[in-house]
Amino acid sequence: MSRSCYIFVLFCFFAIHVLIIESRSISEDTIESILNDPLNDDHRKLLHAFTGYRHRFEQSANFKALRWALESQKTSGLCDLCDLGVPVVRLLLELNQTNLIDEVVGIFCREYILLDENVCLGAAHEYMGVVFQVVELAPFNNKQLCALAFECQPQRDFPAFSWNVTFPDKPKPTPRPPQPPSPDSPKLNILHLSDIHVDFSYKPGSQADCTQPLCCRAGQPVPGHTGAGFWGDYRNCDVPFWTAEELLKYAAEIEKVDFIYYTGDLPAHNVWNQSRSDQLYSINTINNMLATMFPNKTFYSTVGNHEAAPCNLYPTPNIRTDNISWLYEQLADSWIKLGLPADTRDSILHGAFYTTLVRPGLRLISLNMNYCTSDNFWLIINATDPLDQLQWLIQWLQYAEDHEEKVHLIGHQPPRSCFAAYSWNFHKIINRYENTIAGQFFGHAHSEELMIFYDEIEKQRPVSMAYIGPSVTTYSYLNPGYRVYTIDGDYQGSSFWTLDYHTVIMNLTASNIYNQTIFLKEYDARDAYQMKNLFPNDWNDFIQRLENDIDGPLMGTVYQHYTKSYADGSQCDHNCRRGLICDFISARSEDPHACDSIPPFN
Repeated sequence: MSRSCYIFVLFCFFAIHVLIIESRSISEDTIESILNDPLNDDHRKLLHAFTGYRHRFEQSANFKALRWALESQKTSGLCDLCDLGVPVVRLLLELNQTNLIDEVVGIFCREYILLDENVCLGAAHEYMGVVFQVVELAPFNNKQLCALAFECQPQRDFPAFSWNVTFPDKPKPTPRPPQPPSPDSPKLNILHLSDIHVDFSYKPGSQADCTQPLCCRAGQPVPGHTGAGFWGDYRNCDVPFWTAEELLKYAAEIEKVDFIYYTGDLPAHNVWNQSRSDQLYSINTINNMLATMFPNKTFYSTVGNHEAAPCNLYPTPNIRTDNISWLYEQLADSWIKLGLPADTRDSILHGAFYTTLVRPGLRLISLNMNYCTSDNFWLIINATDPLDQLQWLIQWLQYAEDHEEKVHLIGHQPPRSCFAAYSWNFHKIINRYENTIAGQFFGHAHSEELMIFYDEIEKQRPVSMAYIGPSVTTYSYLNPGYRVYTIDGDYQGSSFWTLDYHTVIMNLTASNIYNQTIFLKEYDARDAYQMKNLFPNDWNDFIQRLENDIDGPLMGTVYQHYTKSYADGSQCDHNCRRGLICDFISARSEDPHACDSIPPFN
């Protein structure tokens, strides 16, 4: 193959690679253009890329609208191009001609006008070495690797990605759905903080609609556009430190909480130029602030995908060229300082997951969900229950069942974000221990969401609930917020199930106008949704009400809460509403029939 052919093929392959890593660097104007005119020839290829990588855009309302609008479209173009590019990459790696790869990277980043050049070069520097190692080491041929990377075939079609956990030889007890406690029984209140994403480089008045994935950091606003607000901005910006500080101070002063679930993602979204020292600075600074504001409260923490450097990449022990001990050592120190018992250290150092008793009868299990997601490229080499985390989870759930404990699970990414085998095995575990698991709490989405888990045999019977808490960051087009759960309290025989919750938001528009933070209780769940209880059966009934009036006002209220009152129901059409309901009842990835009950797309 001639040098010019090499360059052409690599150019195409690198175009795919950068779109995978950071598609948010494409401007909002481009997204709006695609939404308004999806068949424009100038955007056709980009549209297909978005369709194939819809799970990358979890933090943007515009990207989610695009995902739902294009839900039924599929393309094999990316797989065909990948099939062409991977053999060339393999050959160049074997010939040690990485200089040619560098040349193509430089050309692409300079010439591809939809991507910011600095972001493009930074992303390449951060991730290409890992991508090339995956190409070399993954146990797949070229076609299989491309099919996995671009979701052109179900993951369960690949034997290496199909595996099962092992359960103890003990029968599942007869299901015992939770029952409402007496009105005067003790209660506990849990503060849920997630996705703080402080940007220490935030600059009020700077350009808030830039071409990079993260704005409000530099430059002057273009004519006709406003600059970044003092307290934050709805556009592609994270929150400044002083805004996070005020919100957390408000929670510490106003809320009467017993302990705190803290579900990860502290650093900002400038993922193309982050270092280990940057991440450690964010972790230490934010956790020290929390320790000062909540001096007598225990934080039960999980690790997010953004704590790593590069973002998302959590190597497993079989990876010889990288390790994550630099992060886990700091997390162990920080989390114990925030109240965890010292006996959790070894487990945190091993894999950033652990278990501990919160109260007599209530066990907390914190999971590292970075060992389940396709964003962690290292898992393409071996995704079979990394670090045996799910087997460890089963061991502790069985212990809890044997000792009549209830369990709360916390993690960063919800299980529907996982590789299919991991997600389906997780679902089996929830089913097996439905009497023991009293709650699941995740973050990552930034918006307010929930997930209902259904029985694997009686498929219409709900068995468990997972709550996805709101973010502190505004990224993107969201108000800052937090949530407080009221659960069945600390007494003999408590169910420890969630009885109600409320969300508090900071009205960013008003705060910037009046130059002072303005907080308000957005809603109480039972009151807003007219629910007697918040048990799985009640949420299933709620979903049926939404399905029966999908274009009605209640679904509009749900969407408003989903955006933390940035938007209202008029901004979510039928397809958007259907997509949101589908998310609520999809606890497994690659579950083709999870949403069959919902009225179809228009």
